[in-house]
Amino acid sequence: MATQIHSTAMISEGAELGLDVEIGPYTVLGPHVRVGDRTRIGPQVVLDGHTRIGSDNFVVGQASLGGPPQDKSYRGEPTRLEIGDNNMIREFVTINRGTIKGGGYTRVGSGCLLMACSHIAHDCEIGDDVILANNVMLAGHVLVGKGANLSGGAAAHHFLTIGEYAYVGGMTRLVQDAPPYMIIEGHPSRVRGVNVVGMTRAGFAEDDVEALRVAFRRIYRSARPRKQVLEDFVTEAEGSSPLANLLRSLRNTELGTKGRHRESLRAEFARVGEQFLAEGQRRP
Repeated sequence: MATQIHSTAMISEGAELGLDVEIGPYTVLGPHVRVGDRTRIGPQVVLDGHTRIGSDNFVVGQASLGGPPQDKSYRGEPTRLEIGDNNMIREFVTINRGTIKGGGYTRVGSGCLLMACSHIAHDCEIGDDVILANNVMLAGHVLVGKGANLSGGAAAHHFLTIGEYAYVGGMTRLVQDAPPYMIIEGHPSRVRGVNVVGMTRAGFAEDDVEALRVAFRRIYRSARPRKQVLEDFVTEAEGSSPLANLLRSLRNTELGTKGRHRESLRAEFARVGEQFLAEGQRRP
């Protein structure tokens, strides 16, 4: 099927479209936008800035992608938004491009479901297969790991990390890092248990799930200080198992400021952003 562009759509000179792309009524594409093969863009969508969208995405309609960051430090620099493949982006989703102090990029992986009215702020990094339910709000510089699932109305503080395959309950207020593989819920949030259902659906081994259950009881049901409990896991902290990943995440959180590891990386983000600006980076 050939590329189809509705007669009311406004495609700026310089915008690039792949093969078999569909552009709906009254949609607007800026001059630095690239859309991959077989991606469908619904009605009244705005694609702005230096935005690159991969293949086989479906933007249902009324979304705004690549708009300028809601940050007073932004001065019109050519920062970017990159979106992977096979994503479903529903009505009124907003995703802002990056800032120089955040490294210059906002990134969304592949296979994600971004439900209606969810918001991804500047400099966020969203892994593959992430679900953001309706009205989820991510502040700037948030990292969401692969397979994480955030229920409706959940809100994340800036520079926060949500670990892979974490499950965040509806209306949860996240002010500290959410550890991977755990269920997090509350206002403010608390770790409630292991995300057994999510891990089982993702194909994790039963032994790995059971190891996390044991670790949960030792870490979150102990009256001892967290640092002391983590010291008991020295030998388990190596390798790439889910338990090792959990322990690394918790140690990183301990190194961060106010329970947020990425707060300690501000200077590195700014260094990368300055390098980005100095080099005048332009991706093809």
